[in-house]
Amino acid sequence: MEMFINGAWTPAASGARQNVTAPATGAVFDSVPTGDAGDANAAIEAAAQAFESWKQVPMTERVRIQKACAQAMRDNADAVGATLNRELGRPLQACVAEITRSADLLDVYGEEGLRLNATMSLASGMGEKTIVTRDPLGVVVAITPFNYPITLLMFKLGAALVAGCTVVAKPAEDTPLSTLMLAKLFFDAGLPRGVFNVVTGRGRGIGTAMIEHPVPRKIAFTGGTAAGKAIAAAATGTLKRVTLELGGQSAAIVCADANLEKAVNAIARHGFANSGQFCYRVNRVYVERPVYEAFLNGLAEKAAQLTLAPAGCDGDLGPLVNEKIYANSEIQVADAREKGARVILGGDRQTGAGFDQGFYFPPTIIADATHDMLVLTEETFGPVLGICVVDDAFEALKHANNNRYGLAGFVFAGDLAKGLTLCEGMEAGSVWLNDIHRSSHYVPFGGIKESGLGREKGRYGVESYLEYKTMYLSYEVPA
Repeated sequence: MEMFINGAWTPAASGARQNVTAPATGAVFDSVPTGDAGDANAAIEAAAQAFESWKQVPMTERVRIQKACAQAMRDNADAVGATLNRELGRPLQACVAEITRSADLLDVYGEEGLRLNATMSLASGMGEKTIVTRDPLGVVVAITPFNYPITLLMFKLGAALVAGCTVVAKPAEDTPLSTLMLAKLFFDAGLPRGVFNVVTGRGRGIGTAMIEHPVPRKIAFTGGTAAGKAIAAAATGTLKRVTLELGGQSAAIVCADANLEKAVNAIARHGFANSGQFCYRVNRVYVERPVYEAFLNGLAEKAAQLTLAPAGCDGDLGPLVNEKIYANSEIQVADAREKGARVILGGDRQTGAGFDQGFYFPPTIIADATHDMLVLTEETFGPVLGICVVDDAFEALKHANNNRYGLAGFVFAGDLAKGLTLCEGMEAGSVWLNDIHRSSHYVPFGGIKESGLGREKGRYGVESYLEYKTMYLSYEVPA
């Protein structure tokens, strides 16, 4: 595939290309351009030109087009999902579900766009009016990771488009193809030329050029904390607005009076989904001592039922996307073993027919984890859970908060007052009590501390692509 700039497939000016590899087999199956600063400039100029007309399009028409794009996603979910399955390695059914659920978010953003309004102060004097309205920011650079490339793009794109902004997106090097497919689908569905552009390349090349370019007014980034800090620092050169959804090391607290079956099911489902490759998964669990062994046994039994999907076959979990991501799990397990933890499930690379060419790591549970271990202090981004025994839930709360991240938290407690108190005490952008379901499209999503800046989804997401403007009007009052 080529880059998609100003409504057309476009190669890199240099002609350079980079391979796309299937994580399940290690085989190269496609390539995309390796763009540079010149390609970034071409895409940004196209977006800037398109912005002049797109911002003038009435909201009802922008919403109509956005809903047409959402329907195009649903109509082509199997094809886009199959491409995502190949470049990411996640089982096909889950990839198709990502496409359809992301389409729903486009519709939600459209609904929120229709609810935007201006205000007029009632405090003005005769012959005066003060109006507060909101204008679109301008060109937006959206930089997305590999793990949920379509969902996390829609977090940004859906809000930006309905607000009247135009977008230049740079997908992750591992998963560019599904994003490129969507750009063409959206153009065919009626999105005007230059409103949504996709460039490919490496972060220190084309990504840096986009961040430092003087034209874009916002950088929307999901990815690692170190990269997010570098983006925030670079954006200060032109005072770009930033939304950063960064790393997490999310903690769950299981109280002695919790419904253990529900806690086990929720934590197994959430902690190992997408082979642990997402930022707000359960990474560490604090369990009160009276139910510690029962919880460990139940969690190990439940997680052991999850199957790996070897190349060409079905299963619950796919491979990790590349060697770098895989290494996190291997390093953290080795660190825990060295420091005295019990590995009660998994812990070693999956090998054999269908597995040897990919980076397969089974669901892994580390019992008796302590805070000198990486699994309780650093993001894993893999299918490894650290379990720590505590004597009191509020001791667990202190441990949960004593971390540089603050993306998500989870509490399981039979006593509702105690559970709510723990939730209120969690230093996190989102907290779940007594179950873990998908984050809602209608409410804000994002983190505190080193987990990021700003919020996405719902009206909160749309508002982050708008700038307030105050207009003072004067007129002669008829005698």
